[in-house]
Amino acid sequence: MLLQASIDWNLCVHVLDPDADAPCRHLCTQFTVGSLTDYDTVYRFGRAVDVLTIEIERVNVDALEALEREGKRVYPQPSVIRTIQDKRLQKQFYRAHNLPTADFILTDNRADVAQVAADFFPAFHKLGRDGYDGRGVQRIRSVADAEKAFDAPGVLEQAVDFEKELAVIVARNERGEVQTFPTVEMVFHPEHNLVEYLFAPADISPTVEQRAQEIARQTADAFGIVGLLAVELFLDKQGNVLINEVAPRPHNSGHHTIRANVTSQFEQHWRAILNLPLGNTSAYQPAAMVNLLGEDGHTGPAVYEGLDTLLALSGVFPFLYGKAITKPFRKMGHVTVMDTDLERLREKVAQVKAGIRVIT
Repeated sequence: MLLQASIDWNLCVHVLDPDADAPCRHLCTQFTVGSLTDYDTVYRFGRAVDVLTIEIERVNVDALEALEREGKRVYPQPSVIRTIQDKRLQKQFYRAHNLPTADFILTDNRADVAQVAADFFPAFHKLGRDGYDGRGVQRIRSVADAEKAFDAPGVLEQAVDFEKELAVIVARNERGEVQTFPTVEMVFHPEHNLVEYLFAPADISPTVEQRAQEIARQTADAFGIVGLLAVELFLDKQGNVLINEVAPRPHNSGHHTIRANVTSQFEQHWRAILNLPLGNTSAYQPAAMVNLLGEDGHTGPAVYEGLDTLLALSGVFPFLYGKAITKPFRKMGHVTVMDTDLERLREKVAQVKAGIRVIT
């Protein structure tokens, strides 16, 4: 989707990806197969381009820092990626910059979790590094659940009694210009801790909207990031807005913007890292985004069942990612749904969820 946005501007885009069959291989100017975590591979790739960016945080930051020292424009900056890569550093960053977040305790191993006071629970234990899309997160209901914790460096985060999960995509360019997209409301899969669908704009009060937008801007400015930052938030039962996590890249919570907003998050990312004026983020009309997840029990060549029914609906736009193999709960695409009437929008979302499956 980032590549599709670049085509309109005739950008020459080189891609490094570990998968020789990655869907992006047909859209980019030059495709290189290689490890994103190998120093030499990332360094050699970066030397051949003018501006280097990422679409996943798991990348060799040492190589990015070396390229930055040599004068390469690396956005988001390696220092930002390094902090966000490690949830321990990320949480400490919020505390150091007075950004609101749930209380937390750093842990080095499973035994540390067992020593935490009983009144800290329920909590979530998160791996410090390499957790994403719901992986590397374990709910710990009480001290008795401590054996479920990861036996590796992590962060134990006190559970938030939340009313809604929100997100704001914020963009910042080299000049410090900042633009935010309207706050969205996310609904997570009950078992797999990844976004199942979202509504934009979020059904929240003007006061909460203003607070969410303020926190997103403050967070982007605190990092000094150039590029996009997805700020995931909790709205707790007392009306407080707290940061959950952030991602320094285009994000699932902004996929609907391709159709629903004047400027998509993908075009906005290019604008930010190329130091161009940031685009208008206004929405055309209310929208929703439904993730297409691989059906449980299906692993193999992907088949999209129900596309004909989906395409017959007005204001419904499917985006298939071109992944050849489906697996249970793998993100295989998404569907953007739009309508001026909120009740009809919710009805369409229910139709989409019931009407399409990714099977083998």
